[in-house]
Amino acid sequence: MEELRRDRRNLVQNILITLLSLSAVVLFAQTQLYNFNLTGGYGEAAAGPAQSAAPAAELTAPVRAAVTGDYGRYGGMALTTGDAAFADPLGRRLLEALGSARDYSPCTGADFLRALRGPSLYYDFFEPLPLSVLAALLGGGEDVSPREDLSARRLLVAPQDGGTVLYLWDGGDSCFRASTAVSADSLEQVISRYELGDASFAMDGKGPERSLDPCSLLPGQPPELPAFTLGSPLAGGTDWLLSALGFTPRSRTRHTESSGTELIMDGDRTLRIRPDDSVHYQSGDEPSLQIKAAGELPTAREAALGAASLLSGLLSPVSGEARPWLQSFRRSGDVTVLRFGYQLEGVPVRFQDGGFAAEVTLTGSAVTALTLRFRQYETAEEASLLLPLPQALAVAAAADPGKELSIGYVERAGECRAVWLSD
Repeated sequence: MEELRRDRRNLVQNILITLLSLSAVVLFAQTQLYNFNLTGGYGEAAAGPAQSAAPAAELTAPVRAAVTGDYGRYGGMALTTGDAAFADPLGRRLLEALGSARDYSPCTGADFLRALRGPSLYYDFFEPLPLSVLAALLGGGEDVSPREDLSARRLLVAPQDGGTVLYLWDGGDSCFRASTAVSADSLEQVISRYELGDASFAMDGKGPERSLDPCSLLPGQPPELPAFTLGSPLAGGTDWLLSALGFTPRSRTRHTESSGTELIMDGDRTLRIRPDDSVHYQSGDEPSLQIKAAGELPTAREAALGAASLLSGLLSPVSGEARPWLQSFRRSGDVTVLRFGYQLEGVPVRFQDGGFAAEVTLTGSAVTALTLRFRQYETAEEASLLLPLPQALAVAAAADPGKELSIGYVERAGECRAVWLSD
């Protein structure tokens, strides 16, 4: 009889555990796992107060990095290219590899993953960017000029045949590799500086993570990240913005439309300021905003640096703890379109509509259109609470097989918190 009661008690306990697990999964799916499609467009957004002519901005971006040795992996989950902890030695080694790589040849994603299993330095810049822009992000000057016709999101420096090889992968079908002048000894010296074993890739696992994107970089323990409050940077007025863009604040052609959008016109130039703190600027036949370029058509590096400098003056003074970073670069003829996001302490901010913080359209070196989404992020008293990794893996593997699991910030109900992302 006692054994029967014990069996019943165990049965009840197992049922309760199962119900609690299911409740956690449902709650997580509703509040923690966000599925993003970042390939679509976005609505007009807002710009921040460029109070004075800002100095040339340093171009930085968030980056995920991993160091792999014989006894495990180290993972840097919340870094920017401007962080001292990244710049030396990780950034410096990648810059050396980019600057010395020669004779790129096609390879496959499987080749990239095979090299990633052994000793290596791995870098993920979230979106594919031209190699010359990546070199600029790493602090390289004009003398470091890798090919502009190649782009990469994920890069890998790995030993091969007594030397080192640089792999470039856009995460899709485009993958290349080239030998570099980085010595195998110097690569080993970098690897030896890190305490390995605190991170893994999804491809390393044997559980539900095996169904995710193999390059999902997974921390041993989720990082402790703060939450942020959202302010309204345009609430105090927009005259500074008009002045920064060359408009007259007391223009007679300034009125508010029925939608609440404020329209300002100066000749054939227009500026629309929407109630949701978004702004859209359209130049006229003779654009007044220009970026610095040696020729009529700026190089990819010049375009990225010029657009970043412009946005640093417009957004950074009012964005609080956030900073803009270059997410995508597109060029067709003499038209260049650069899209930027916000990042908080090395972690990207994602908008639930899949949009961007800013879009800069250049025709030659002239800024012909500018779309900005103004935000102000201030550190909250409490931290973001991330679900433990096992639960996150279980839900992501079941809901979004093949997608990448990562950590990012998402705005919700007047706050911005770190969550697990599936995209």
